[in-house]
Amino acid sequence: MATGSASSSTFGNNAPLPTTVINTLLHYASRSNDSFHMSHAEIKPISDVLRKCSSPCNFLVFGLTHETPLWKALNHNGRTVFIEENRYYAAYYEELHPEIDVFDVQYTTKMKEMRELIASTKEQIKNECRPVQNLLFSECKLGINDLPNHVYEVDWDVILIDGPRGDGPEGPGRMTPIFTSGVLARSKKASNAKTHIFVHDYYRNVERIYGDEFLCRENLVESNDMLAHFVVEKMDENSFQFCRNHTAASSP
Repeated sequence: MATGSASSSTFGNNAPLPTTVINTLLHYASRSNDSFHMSHAEIKPISDVLRKCSSPCNFLVFGLTHETPLWKALNHNGRTVFIEENRYYAAYYEELHPEIDVFDVQYTTKMKEMRELIASTKEQIKNECRPVQNLLFSECKLGINDLPNHVYEVDWDVILIDGPRGDGPEGPGRMTPIFTSGVLARSKKASNAKTHIFVHDYYRNVERIYGDEFLCRENLVESNDMLAHFVVEKMDENSFQFCRNHTAASSP
């Protein structure tokens, strides 16, 4: 009985994960035999931000991947929500891991439309595609508006974009998650004005161009070929441009 009491006080529900546990999780996750796993250099910056995030931390992840259980574990005591394009895989994953919160979304975009989508978004930037809004009521082609209501009400502290598929002209690409993340970050209501947004596979055209256009080069704090780290601040609701320094954004 005494042992159980000591264990409960040492590893209470509100206690942060010990550094040794975090380092061990990163070690094994980055040395997986899975061909598509992240390297230690990719996982570490995300882990560092989660470790510093005020508890309870709100963490939104686009894509169910090899690292999904890791993200859930690292955001100990926080809220972690995953967005997945394949509704059958989302249901299967939740059945395997009932502690994981997954919502499926049906993407209507295609990679081959990436230039046209930027142009149409710019045309609607003072209306349906404005930087500050509740996307639940938006008809912007790049905005996700069919998630559960409470997803739009949460002030997300950290967002990771690692889905959906970004291969081939017919694939949905990550244009929508990048735009949506930029709007969620700028529309926060809480006093914590900054959102950390990570874009994986940053070497690819869509991730780089849309990151520059809607997360903005001026907000880029760290990047390599695989991962970009943006810190985006909330904006006034009457703001109608995503980037302060417009010349920094990539031309489509």
